[in-house]
Parts: sequence; C-alpha cells; structure tokens
Amino acid sequence: MNASYQQLLVHLDATGRSRTRLDVARALAQQHGAALTALYAATPSYVAMPYPGGVASDFAVRIQAIDDERRGRARAIFDAAARQGEPLAAWSEVDEPPVIGAFAQQALFADLLVLGQHEPSGAESDEVPADFAEAVIATSGKPGLIIPYTGTFDRIGETVVIAWNASREAARAVAAALPLLQRARSVHILSWAAPDATVQGARLDLNSYLRQHGVRAQWHSDASEPPELADLLLSRAFDLQADLLVMGCYGHSRAREWVLGGTSRTVLRTMTLPVLMAH
Repeated sequence: MNASYQQLLVHLDATGRSRTRLDVARALAQQHGAALTALYAATPSYVAMPYPGGVASDFAVRIQAIDDERRGRARAIFDAAARQGEPLAAWSEVDEPPVIGAFAQQALFADLLVLGQHEPSGAESDEVPADFAEAVIATSGKPGLIIPYTGTFDRIGETVVIAWNASREAARAVAAALPLLQRARSVHILSWAAPDATVQGARLDLNSYLRQHGVRAQWHSDASEPPELADLLLSRAFDLQADLLVMGCYGHSRAREWVLGGTSRTVLRTMTLPVLMAH
C-alpha cells in the first residue's frame, strides 16, 4: 500500500512564483488526497524601512499600504487558484516578525512543506528572508519541497534522484519522500557513502529499506566523494532527466542563525529542478 501525505503547507508571498508553488502544492494534494493550507508569510515593510515613531504618521500609513497591497496580490493568486475547483486550500497569514519562526511553528503540523528557492535579485528580497526555506526546514524538522524560482513543473516525482551518503539527514529525506518514491517511474541513487560498519547477522541497508516500501532503485556508486559534489549532483540529475532531487539539508542551526554546509548551499543557489530536503 502506497504511503501518502495528509497535510501540505505551501508558502505564499506577493511574487508571481507563489502561483507556481501553489499549483505544485494543489497537484500534490490532489494526487495524495491531502489537505492543503496556504500560509502567507512576509516580513512587514517597517522592518526593512524603519521610521521614528510619533513623527512620521504619514510614512507609517504608506508603509501599511505597501503591506496591504502585497497581501492583496498574494490573496488574488490564491483566489484565482481556488476558482479552478478541487482541491480547495485553506488560507492563513502571518505578518508579524519573525516570519520564519511563525511559519516553522505551523510547519510542525504538516507532512510536507512547499517552499520557494530564494531569487537573489527578486522582488521578494525585502519581503522574504534569503534563508527562509532552509531555516524553516531546520527549525521545524519537517521536510520541504523547494521549487526553483524559474521554470514550470507540471510533473514532479516521475524520475527521482536520491543523493545518499548514509547520514541522518539523507535518511530523513528518503523517509519523507517515500510517498513520491512509491509512485515514481524510476528512482536513481547517487552514492558516495563511506563503507558501512561491519554487522554480524542480518544487516539493514538503504536498498532493503526501499524494497520493503515497494521502491526499486538503480544505484550509481562512487568510491569517494568529489570536491564539487553539488555541481556533480545537479549535473547527474540533468543527465538522468530527473524531475526531483532528494537529499539531506546539511548545516548547523542556532537560536537566530542557520549556517549551511557547502553542498546544501550550492544546490539551493543553483538548483534548476525541485529538491526535497530534510534536516
């Protein structure tokens, strides 16, 4: 019996890419019979453009108008998708800082998050923190499907590449991706894992784990990890015509800081296909 997602949470902002993320989330919700919530989360304009209280009431009104206009654009994207019919989504919003913490709190109750890749020169540069996606994944502990800031993605999960290095993060990503892996036409595992510890008797491994869940995968193994792993991962995914990359999100989280490892950072910066990440 195939696994499925029961609750999806998609991030909306005022940019046009919100529609792409919402379309992806609606397609997944329909495929899995899942409930879908769209959460508008944006940093208020006064955070980026502070003003002295009490002496700039007109400025405060203009700042509030900017935020209202942004929220209105996001709501228009949501309403346009709703008019297409099932599956319906629930609308929610948060506009008090810090938006990462507020979104991560709601993420605790979702099976999968649908997030967006940060666009360095995008219109959302002041609206959404640059590290929003990875920080939400790290803070909530929930897996995130990150959608690139360019391109269309009508099909996700037909050809899947798993980046495997026998780590906790990679294992969590594979487990989170099972509902997609079970429905995939082909699954490829790119492995640069170190030799496993010697185990006497019955031994567990990724191949047997996937088979137990009805997933057949083709292995592509190398003896050692290359120095430019992220570039090689994305190149191999392209060669295999993959429409989804599954990998661990590696880094260290602190109270107000998220520090990415080199591979995760490069993938998040240069990805051209959706990436399902877990920390």
